[in-house]
Amino acid sequence: MYEYLLFDLDGTLTDSQEGILNCIIYTLDYYGIPNRDPDFLNQFVGPPLTVSFQQFCGFDKKKAQEAAAKYRERFSTIGLFENSAFPGAVDMLKTLKEAGKTIALSTSKPEVFTLRIIERYGLAPYIDNPVGATLDGTREKKADVIREALRQLNIDTPEKMRQTVMIGDRNHDILGAKECHLDSIGCRWGYAKEGELEEAGATYIFDSIPELTRFLVRSNE
Repeated sequence: MYEYLLFDLDGTLTDSQEGILNCIIYTLDYYGIPNRDPDFLNQFVGPPLTVSFQQFCGFDKKKAQEAAAKYRERFSTIGLFENSAFPGAVDMLKTLKEAGKTIALSTSKPEVFTLRIIERYGLAPYIDNPVGATLDGTREKKADVIREALRQLNIDTPEKMRQTVMIGDRNHDILGAKECHLDSIGCRWGYAKEGELEEAGATYIFDSIPELTRFLVRSNE
């Protein structure tokens, strides 16, 4: 069924919450925002930064872009490695490659950081096309990142689209897939709130990496 697999990174393949939250706190401190409520902070894990700063802090677009740059001051040197691959993530990618799948990343994290992370945590050998956001904001929305992955993979026919699925842990992964007319898989081990993936309309939802792996391998049958 699915031959082309587009994976999110944060909350799907890597447990990046510590680094992201530390960098969010660093940025909020700069702007004198004292909110340390976990529910407030966790909203920033996954979506594009500028969107999050506008939505959750009330910043206008210019200030949100400045906040994203402040965030990256810490993230680029410290935060990106306050991170780890989820147990079983590397083995899953290896198994899927051996099953003949084509694997891409479609992440809202800037591509320049994404490449360093997947190399550091042993994911890179199994990913054919790692696609992330651009630092200048020209490719930031999840749907735009997905479209670039589709372009790089030459997925340009209805048949290939039917063989492609977006795999992620947050509603913007699912909604981005819908905007691009793709099926989607929601991952409960990530950072979604209860009911978030269902509300977004994920085609399938799985509770664990082994369960997801078995499903994707069987889709060959």
